[in-house]
Amino acid sequence: MPRARSPADWLATPPPSAALRVGPLGARVGNVRVGTASWTEKTLVASGDFYPAAASTPERRLRYYARHFSVVEVDATYYALPREPTAAAWAERTPADFRFGVKAYAAITEHPIEPSRLDRDLQAAVPADLRRARRVYPRDLPSAVSEEICARFVRALAPLRDAGKLAYVLLQMPPWFAATRGNARALEAYPSRLPGLPLAVEFRRADWLADDRRERTLDLLRRNRLTYVAVDEPQGTPHSVPPAAEVTTPALAVVRLHGRRRETWTTPGVPTTERFGYLYTVDELREWVPRVQALARGARDVLVLLNNCRGSSAVRNAKELAALLAEGGGRP
Repeated sequence: MPRARSPADWLATPPPSAALRVGPLGARVGNVRVGTASWTEKTLVASGDFYPAAASTPERRLRYYARHFSVVEVDATYYALPREPTAAAWAERTPADFRFGVKAYAAITEHPIEPSRLDRDLQAAVPADLRRARRVYPRDLPSAVSEEICARFVRALAPLRDAGKLAYVLLQMPPWFAATRGNARALEAYPSRLPGLPLAVEFRRADWLADDRRERTLDLLRRNRLTYVAVDEPQGTPHSVPPAAEVTTPALAVVRLHGRRRETWTTPGVPTTERFGYLYTVDELREWVPRVQALARGARDVLVLLNNCRGSSAVRNAKELAALLAEGGGRP
């Protein structure tokens, strides 16, 4: 029999399971933490399904979120370089056992950026004909600017790292990042470009996990201490990455669930809430229980992030998956 979906008011109360550690530790089963990608997504806040009226500021929302979950992923850092005081505030507003994943700034992962969003001194170092452009690719930036972007990103995350709360930096590679020798060398360079940061790689192109390439890709990640990010996403498109659960670093495994909205997955210009707007059924979530359990046997910590970010879908599914994992047991 399918497991019944809980009513909306369950979102405000952690699942009632003896095996599920809640309260200050959030949704955690053994060495597995479950959370969401972002705690400030606009449609989640607007839905009124999760945050009470009193959680009316970013600080109050983060503190409230941390009562329910023990991990969150920050996506704002993809659009603009983070600031050290902001990272310090995140560390201060969360319990000691809380963990953050932080998405790398777009330019670091070969995505286009808006030069107008760079610090003024970096803008001044960009060629004049590019400063007002809406989209500039990192390959067109001076190497000194690219190097300084990485240096500032590393420095900005120091408060999280020093507090022991930085679980990983997400290197989400673009769909055009093909499985070539040149791009393999680019992956090998990341530990030196972002020294001291725990790095996790998510591919958006299926050829990295093709049958004739898969083991080489995983070995490449292992040799360079890069965590492979397992994904759940729409299948059947040219860029669909299969839901492979693999451990490449003994300290950490990461899973990101993007929803299965195939019709919007590869459509250009689709808003984020439409591309990832999806509510998993309980049976779909159950597919990931044995995979997560396998990861938990091979890695010290497993972080599962729901990125189906529209309304309360991610929050609801995160709690449901945590409850399913508790029912299925976890690594002692």
